[in-house]
Amino acid sequence: MIQLTDIFIKYGDRILYDYINFRVEKGERIGLVGRNGTGKSTLLKIIAGTQSPDDGLVDISKQVKLAFLTQDLPETKKLTLKELALSAFEEANKIQDEIDLINKKLENMTDNHHIDMKIFDRLSELNMAYDLLGGHNIEGHIELVLLGLGFKPEDFEKQMHMFSGGWAMRAELARLLLSSPEILLLDEPTNHLDIESILWLEQYLSKSNMTIIVISHDKTFLSNVSNKTAELEFGKMEVYKAPYDKYLAIKEERRAIQISAYKNQQKVIAEKERTITRFMAKATKTKMAQSMKKQLDKLERVDAIDDEAATMKISFPMGARSGKVVLKAENISKAYGDNQVLSNISIQIDQGEKVAFVGQNGQGKTTLVKILTNLIPADSGVVSLGHNVTPNYYAQNQADNLDNSKTLIQTLEDVSPPEMRTKLRSVLGSFLFSGEDAEKKVSVLSGGERARLAMAIMVLRPSNLLIMDEPTNHLDMISKEVLKQAIKLFEGTVVIVSHDRDFLADLCHVVYEFRDQEIKQYLGDINYFLEKRQTDSMREIEKVSLSESSAPKQKKKIHASRDEVKKKRRSLQYVERDMGKLENQARKIELKMADPAFYSEPSHEEVIKKYQGLKDKIQQKMTEWEEVAMWIEEHDEG
Repeated sequence: MIQLTDIFIKYGDRILYDYINFRVEKGERIGLVGRNGTGKSTLLKIIAGTQSPDDGLVDISKQVKLAFLTQDLPETKKLTLKELALSAFEEANKIQDEIDLINKKLENMTDNHHIDMKIFDRLSELNMAYDLLGGHNIEGHIELVLLGLGFKPEDFEKQMHMFSGGWAMRAELARLLLSSPEILLLDEPTNHLDIESILWLEQYLSKSNMTIIVISHDKTFLSNVSNKTAELEFGKMEVYKAPYDKYLAIKEERRAIQISAYKNQQKVIAEKERTITRFMAKATKTKMAQSMKKQLDKLERVDAIDDEAATMKISFPMGARSGKVVLKAENISKAYGDNQVLSNISIQIDQGEKVAFVGQNGQGKTTLVKILTNLIPADSGVVSLGHNVTPNYYAQNQADNLDNSKTLIQTLEDVSPPEMRTKLRSVLGSFLFSGEDAEKKVSVLSGGERARLAMAIMVLRPSNLLIMDEPTNHLDMISKEVLKQAIKLFEGTVVIVSHDRDFLADLCHVVYEFRDQEIKQYLGDINYFLEKRQTDSMREIEKVSLSESSAPKQKKKIHASRDEVKKKRRSLQYVERDMGKLENQARKIELKMADPAFYSEPSHEEVIKKYQGLKDKIQQKMTEWEEVAMWIEEHDEG
């Protein structure tokens, strides 16, 4: 499907691609990996045809339908979310317009009109084509994708200008998925998704028939989606016929073999060179030494492993030790208009804790962080910092809010305390900005470079409380690991908002889940949190099990006869039996709905209606169960 041959790109003295070759076959799902700056996004642009190489051939069939998710969004502000989603079905929409036009003409015809039978032939052709394109299943497919990516039904009629940049990016991703391209190019699709939506997207992509090339710094996402890995490094490309997690193992094995081969060869070379030197000193063996040298010169050398690639060096300076209670919030509520985000939230964070805030976007994680850092007021409630607490805050959009008109050194000078002024260039160097980079304008920086600069600002001031909102966005995997280790070594208290499972694993040992205006604490890392929810799919969290239903409050027992209680107990068993049957039926339908092929079936809409009906019945049974259980609790004397 895609063939890149001898692709060469050079920027100044730096060679980005040194005549690389890349072939993509139909149905492959390729994880494109490499450090920031190795040219991953550029490669997608070349495949998409929005950028040309300095040299080389790009061969992609013109008939192939290609979709490209970039970090630059198209103009869609005047459309509603649903209209944007509908625009994905361009061909089906054109056919529907023609069908509507023909039907209108037929409606306006009277008995006196002569009807050309070719009109009916054309109408039949159009209806058949519309069916083949899945036209009659468009509504259901739109609902599946939009809900899967975290939108709510009430969002469908909102205009796009009402959504934040992150939600607008989700909407664009939804549009591309709905367009059913043969080739899908994704540049950091998980950056603006929460864990739940990432899990849904993993399942959707892994079950699709699309050919996919994806850039992501989420290791688990890449491992679950990819069946092949392409690595860009030092101007070269290496392709591994393995998903990301297996690629890592293969690469490490190859690396070990190469290091061993290199060391062994170096020993042989050193020994031969010593022999040649010794023979050259003896006139009788000079000819033999020259012959040995020629043989040594012809030896094919094993390349040394290049471990010289620079990495960030982060160390968050520790301020004075704080008191035991670092941060306390009591009965915090916050609403934006009619949207109640937080309702009577209380939380206490103690000295030395490393805490993660997780949950769907829009559930109030960033809102609470802004309230805790005094950036926005709560509608009600009290926030107090503990004794001697000096916070340091990294905002979700910190990298985007840098002043483009300033240089890197000016950016640091603006926020630097006097005692750090002489060390600013060293600080920049620690974040991989060396020499002349200090005089670069912020406007020319990539997303990863902006994130590193924003992180550099954080290390200028000592603190004992780090509050970081999505700090790993735009950081490559190596930089994320460096940041993770720096946070681990930090002796103060840390609060992190993140959807990055790998980053949070074994880093934060207290997890707060935000859901439905409330928060719930889990004393473990992100993997413990997922295990406690008894599922890898966060969609399952939406289900309310019997064990999680409201516990009946202790009330004074009201006398009732044994027969009455017995009847109610029997009634409760019947309700539980009915609920079990309904939930089994719903589960079977959910498995079908998770398969994109389901929406090409003619009965698709009927099944969705049946599913909604089942959900309503389950809710009714739940209410009935609660009422009967409450009656038994109040009347049963044991």
